[in-house]
Amino acid sequence: MASVETSPSRPFHMVIFGASGFTGQYVVEEVARTVSEGPGGTLRWAVAGRSKARLEKVLEQAAAALSKPELRTVDIIVSDVKEPDSLAAMCKQAVIVLNCVGPYRFYGEPVVKACVENGAHCLDISGEPQFLEGMQLNYHSKAAEKGVYIVGSCGFDSIPADMGVLYTRDQFRGTLTAVESFLTASGGPEGTSIHDGTWQSAIYGVADGASLRSLRRKFNYQPLPVVGAKIKRRSALFFSNELQQYAVPFMGTDPSVVKRTQRLMAEEQQEIPVQYGAYAGVGGVGNIIKMLVAGMMFLLLIKFSFGRNLLIKYPEFFSFGFFTKAGPTRSQMKDSSFQFAFYGEGYTEGNDPSQGKPDGKIRTLVQGPEAGYVATPIAMVQAALTILNEPNSLPKKGGVYTPGGAFAKTTLIDRLHKHGIQFSVK
Repeated sequence: MASVETSPSRPFHMVIFGASGFTGQYVVEEVARTVSEGPGGTLRWAVAGRSKARLEKVLEQAAAALSKPELRTVDIIVSDVKEPDSLAAMCKQAVIVLNCVGPYRFYGEPVVKACVENGAHCLDISGEPQFLEGMQLNYHSKAAEKGVYIVGSCGFDSIPADMGVLYTRDQFRGTLTAVESFLTASGGPEGTSIHDGTWQSAIYGVADGASLRSLRRKFNYQPLPVVGAKIKRRSALFFSNELQQYAVPFMGTDPSVVKRTQRLMAEEQQEIPVQYGAYAGVGGVGNIIKMLVAGMMFLLLIKFSFGRNLLIKYPEFFSFGFFTKAGPTRSQMKDSSFQFAFYGEGYTEGNDPSQGKPDGKIRTLVQGPEAGYVATPIAMVQAALTILNEPNSLPKKGGVYTPGGAFAKTTLIDRLHKHGIQFSVK
């Protein structure tokens, strides 16, 4: 595999590409908090992006926010996603590139390509299934040859979901066959919001539905075996007894990421795949009305290029203020949190999974701070530190992996737990 050690020619354990973006600035702060967790107790890192001046400003802000004046001297690499030579030069200096430049459907592939060609591991925080699965189709073999690990969706999309299913499986005494997850998020008195970069990813993700189906056919996958009772899909809107509020199917990338992990484990490790359904709580009747109106406008406009442009131009209007160009304030982030509740069923120890109905149940929780810009940087940075510190626990060969596929046998869950993303059995 590619080295996880620095060298004179590859001086940085981590390079944060897109460090001056909205999410990137918080990844910078999280890396600064964790330098003592690097190999040998020292993490060597740099920031990268198009504008040296903007990167200097981010380092100034991080130095002030964390009271760490030494951050002003962190190395800066000027690199532009539209300039392949500058990407190659950046990747040659990094053991791992933390790619925070989105939307990934436009800017993700050049970074993956440069990392594979120049021997750098790469993590991203994409929530775009077409990009994630396209990278697996196009670069898995090349990355495996180079011993490079490309791990997508290493943020709130989708580490809590993917690792949460694995945690639930590992805590169940027997054979887990199905899991449903229920996501809820809460804010403080100032409410909450999400930066419109996530909104744009959602727009492109839904718009790419047809081409995603075409892409998936190229894998020529066989259906995964169903063990136990087949999981029932819930309706588009239902009252959840689990949450005691109304809920809808989760529209993000989590279901596709979890399914890719389960396929890997079924095909390469001969494990029984866990069926998965993902849902999100939406609260009471008032929220339902807003969601229905916003959903109808979204689905109507997304069919046309001018409609997609309107959605991108006016995120606040079309999302009732939930997605904004400014993103949440630090005060909003401080008061926000998320919770995933996982309800699993399966066959207890000693019972044959091929016989009869499942006879065991389990409930686990994954809880953490504000999802987009607190939990996501924690998840991304801890994933990178896991690669640096536990190379022997990763898959034997490089390639393009989901978080669960890459980190199933590592201590990532313990690392997350220590940083405020907590896994527990209830």
